Amino acid sequence: MALIKAKNISKDYQTEDVVVHALQEVNFEIEPASFVSFVGPSGSGKTTILNIIGCLDKPSAGELMVADTEVALLGRKESASFRGKHLGFIFQDFNLIPVLTVYENIEYPLIMVQNIEPAERRERISRMLVSVGMKDQGDKYPQQISGGQKQRVAVARALVTHPALVLADEPTANLDSQTAYAVIGLMKKMRDDFGTTFIFSTHDTKIVGEAEVIFRLEDGKLKAKEIKGGIKQ
Repeated sequence: MALIKAKNISKDYQTEDVVVHALQEVNFEIEPASFVSFVGPSGSGKTTILNIIGCLDKPSAGELMVADTEVALLGRKESASFRGKHLGFIFQDFNLIPVLTVYENIEYPLIMVQNIEPAERRERISRMLVSVGMKDQGDKYPQQISGGQKQRVAVARALVTHPALVLADEPTANLDSQTAYAVIGLMKKMRDDFGTTFIFSTHDTKIVGEAEVIFRLEDGKLKAKEIKGGIKQ
């Protein structure tokens, strides 16, 4: 059963006297444990799709099922609750809290979003630190670690809540090539270990080359779906 089903999703924005059609009747399905990339030029609708899947925005028309929930029908509080239970987010600028340690940054969603008990928090965080290769870095602050290490912490923070889906908006944009490939490899390993679906919006050819499913967007329209080994229009 598909984790995500989008049917005729459209999104319009009013800009002064002009209506911008950010998405136009987009249809797609994404299976569990997928490694997916939405690609296209600036303004093609990549980030808009991620925002709608992530319950940060709503479509103007169409239906979107995520984890058996029609997310377009959720209210503000329901959307926040759904994000906390099912979704993780990774950003290009890491979005770590500078006054918190690595350990505390990973812990943050367990306290603020899911209210997990202390013993389970410690167990989850310790496992995540090992999984992302940061076992001995928990006491450091974001300014004391490299960009690649920050993104590893961001991956751990996104996965510590056990989400079904992680959304990553240009997650390698601020990384050099070697570090970017290392982070991509880490995310694939985490997908294999935890069964989490990763969805990216990106211009980065490194991510596009590693994605197993690629949705190509242009002017808000889905132009092609590519699967390793072939192309399906």
